[in-house]
Amino acid sequence: MQNPSEPAPQAPVTPSRRDRLRPLELVGFAAVLGIFAGGIVLLATRSFMLALIFLGVAFIATVMTVALIGLGTKPSAEDLEARKDLQLPDDGGKHWH
Repeated sequence: MQNPSEPAPQAPVTPSRRDRLRPLELVGFAAVLGIFAGGIVLLATRSFMLALIFLGVAFIATVMTVALIGLGTKPSAEDLEARKDLQLPDDGGKHWH
């Protein structure tokens, strides 16, 4: 059995500033919606505990919804290229990397 050859060195990937801040934007969006829901409940009931519960539920529901929508979007060209490399072995089927 042969040892697989070493993979070719690749240039380091440096994401853009927009790509690095994207998760923070999505969590911030979820936080704003959670605070909005908590504020509405607080104004309606004057119960801080109930407002905190609704804030948490709205935050978690928004994070889950945004994540599911993100999974349903079309992958970028870079992502598709990276997936092609993982689909087939380097040597035509003998060894997976």
